Amino acid sequence: MHPTFSILLFTTLAGTGYGLLFVLCVGLLLGLLPTDPRLGLIAMGATLVMITAGLLCSLGHLRRPERAWRAFSQWRSSWLSREGVAAVLTFIPAGLLTVFWVAAGAAPWPLGLLAAIGAVVTVLCTGMIYQSLAPIPRWHHPLTTPVYLCLSLATGLVLAALLTGSWLTPSLPWPHVAALLALPVAWLVKWQWWQRTDAGMPTATIGSATGLGKLGRVSLLESPHTGSNYLLNEMGYRVGRKHAAKLRRIAVVLGAAVPWLLLAVALFTPSPAFAVFLTLLAALAAVAGTLVERWLFFAEAKHMMTLYYGEQTV
Repeated sequence: MHPTFSILLFTTLAGTGYGLLFVLCVGLLLGLLPTDPRLGLIAMGATLVMITAGLLCSLGHLRRPERAWRAFSQWRSSWLSREGVAAVLTFIPAGLLTVFWVAAGAAPWPLGLLAAIGAVVTVLCTGMIYQSLAPIPRWHHPLTTPVYLCLSLATGLVLAALLTGSWLTPSLPWPHVAALLALPVAWLVKWQWWQRTDAGMPTATIGSATGLGKLGRVSLLESPHTGSNYLLNEMGYRVGRKHAAKLRRIAVVLGAAVPWLLLAVALFTPSPAFAVFLTLLAALAAVAGTLVERWLFFAEAKHMMTLYYGEQTV
């Protein structure tokens, strides 16, 4: 599949934003975060900006963005529609929580609970958009949605460590500790996804697609088109196996190893300013690694329609 930049930004920014929203709400519900209005303004402000920016980026992939509202009407059958409904509904408790936190220095637990649930449901719907697509076997895997949830939580925790660290006592830097635990788990799940989808048996072949497989090996005699077309540009994108392996290593190093090391050092450094600087670098690396992972997620996917354009298996 063609890795459109708007979708890469959407899934990365919105996923990180919803992960951060979940972490903040859980921290408030458990009494682990102070209800300082300044913290509310900075943390919730950053959360809502990231979520809004991500959702706006998703419109960049639409040919007619002004018709995006129609997607909300298919929530009974479409995970894309469910994602849109969940995203909009989550804004209500998240926005009210921000108002109470900033204006009154309070965090009503019903709003925090609803916002946390909304964040999880929205990311789950995002993952299910891709997991439900049987014509793309690499996406149609039971680990696809867990990968989205785990990476959202891990990057959200790194952002939470950056935004809330200055308000926490040095003896209780729980976002740093939680991020150190979540990062390896999230990327281990992603690595398992890579391994299992690579090793999976072909879902379809050119023989089964044409119904001619029983006659022997089927091959394309002549291309259906003399040039490229929209379907090939969007669904026939190819990335070399050598380049994919290199990008996987880059994604793991940027998304997991670098943030983990920086957070570990920040956890024990005696200088608060240096700790904030290291955590900022960790957050930037985590987001960059997730962007590379998202690019590969789309670039490595093969649609079954490519069987009619020369692919032997999908």
